[in-house]
Amino acid sequence: MYSYVARQPILDSNQELVAYELLFRDGESNQFPNICPDQATSNLLTNNHLHMGVEKVTGDLPAFINFHADTLIKNFPSFLDPEKVVIEILEDVPISEELLTACRDLRAKGYKFALDDHDFDPKWDVFFPLVDIIKVDVLNTNMLSISRYVRRLQEHNLVLLAEKVETAEQFAQLKLLGFTHFQGYFFARPEMIKQKKISTAKQKILSLIEQANQVQLDFDKISEIFSSDTGLTYKLLRFINSPTYGRNQEITSLKHALIYIGEAELKKFIALLALSDLNEDQPSETLRMSLTRAKFCEQISNLRQDEENPPKAFLTGMLSMIDGILNSELDSVLEILPIHPEIKAALKGKKNNLFGYLLLARKSEKGLWQQAEKLADKLKIAKEQYYQAHAKALEWADEMMLTQQTAQ
Repeated sequence: MYSYVARQPILDSNQELVAYELLFRDGESNQFPNICPDQATSNLLTNNHLHMGVEKVTGDLPAFINFHADTLIKNFPSFLDPEKVVIEILEDVPISEELLTACRDLRAKGYKFALDDHDFDPKWDVFFPLVDIIKVDVLNTNMLSISRYVRRLQEHNLVLLAEKVETAEQFAQLKLLGFTHFQGYFFARPEMIKQKKISTAKQKILSLIEQANQVQLDFDKISEIFSSDTGLTYKLLRFINSPTYGRNQEITSLKHALIYIGEAELKKFIALLALSDLNEDQPSETLRMSLTRAKFCEQISNLRQDEENPPKAFLTGMLSMIDGILNSELDSVLEILPIHPEIKAALKGKKNNLFGYLLLARKSEKGLWQQAEKLADKLKIAKEQYYQAHAKALEWADEMMLTQQTAQ
């Protein structure tokens, strides 16, 4: 499954790129689908911001995003960085005190507003103390009307942005009238961006990875994430009672389950769950290899008596194939994964202890035993210890695969 978004450049009077407007699309036809505006905004944010971040779509420039009344009243923009977004209030929103209150609250938090497709109706004047930018559709309004209205706006010190500029003549006239920002086919058509979609369930998995990366687990927060997904809860309970862990405990609540399994094992389980769910479209061997690396790196770390909380070596091995699993560039994935900088460095191939463990795991899985033994020697790991760790990692990965299949 893929998500689609179109971005249209916004330029200044020197035709320098200053921002993008993001436009929801549901396919490669580059057309707006027949759905309500609130759903379009929700889909755009879910499929793009929660995947790789709006800033990745815009190249770190501000993103102009349309918001209808309900999405504003429900405070949808609040999880976006106010430095990275301009909230566009659509021209057909019903004006209400509730909407104004929501906009005032967002404004107090540092968000900027633009009135989209402004029609010069005085009813919008109540928004002027809140907005920064007025967007005018210059195809639907003649230049004389625009000229008259611009004079009335001068006292409010607002930025004027001309939409649907299609000719050099329009561009020149609008600059004379005081417009400083522009978008339209004269400059560029909306550009389609297609990226692999991360489902709602996968977003929860990424939230769990964030929790597993904390030194002190927040059991209430983790319980909340599990509580929102019956499938995750079921897999947790199956995991606790699997032969691998040799437990047959009567669990009385979700929080009880989380506490009973213990922090170290829970962090491993979250990583296992993350990979198994994110790996649903990939060959099972990808998951098996990730599990083998995770257990191997963990054992090498323990042999070297590393201090691990959270278990860095285990997560390093587990996430070592995450770019392939998500079908995304490694740097892009690591930007949104809230993991320890040392783990990120190792995954990027930068030399540190964790990278050494991962490199040793890779040499082992390829059967490059002489190179592996030299690496093990550098890490001060005896040959027998290294062989034993490799064998145990393979056995553990097979057990985990069986557990994961049973929990489906």
